Amino acid sequence: MVTLAGLVESIRIDRSPTYNGRVKYTPEKARAYQIRAERKERAELRLVERAFGVIPRGQVLDAPCGGGRVTMMLAGLGYKMTAADLSDAMLEIAREKITACGLKIPVEKQDLEQLGYSDRHFDAIISFRLFHHFPNAEIRQRVVTELCRVSKNFVALSYFSPYSYTSLGRKWRAARGGRKSQKHATSLREVKSYFEKCGFGLVRDFARLNLIHTLHLAVFRRQSS
Repeated sequence: MVTLAGLVESIRIDRSPTYNGRVKYTPEKARAYQIRAERKERAELRLVERAFGVIPRGQVLDAPCGGGRVTMMLAGLGYKMTAADLSDAMLEIAREKITACGLKIPVEKQDLEQLGYSDRHFDAIISFRLFHHFPNAEIRQRVVTELCRVSKNFVALSYFSPYSYTSLGRKWRAARGGRKSQKHATSLREVKSYFEKCGFGLVRDFARLNLIHTLHLAVFRRQSS
């Protein structure tokens, strides 16, 4: 027999987020995220610039765009940008910063698990600093499938490598009773498998500093017309 309390609980569970990254950016946290060490900021943007050295100029979707830092940098390099994010707080910040820079770039609310764009709508897509929030293979494959569906040619995806000093440190701390990290590392082999199912092959994998920093940015290209 189904009780009212049981029904309410089932609804609450069904509506709960599949991972923390979908709901973590409150207005306060979104503003706090914009404050980062200058050295780290330069290194991450340089990583994106290196990766786009193999991607021709064209229409590019930056999703999630966060506060718009990658969007604005790539616009400065001559790419025609569209920015998208699920967080209303992040979208507000991105619009503020993009407008302040005098840029006319669409900033749209989008869910990477179900993008509202037609097939092959963009020449390329960059998804930076999100993939490591996904806790399981089902979500990872779903998002990669959407990115590949909407991209005509290229997808640049960042991920956290398990083969780095940073990742090993997180595992060591968790093993000694520390707080388990909510950042999920995935091997390049695993990432490649998701793209191969969608007809995309690896062009090149870029690292901020291989075997030291966990952040990588891999560029994939559609293999068939």
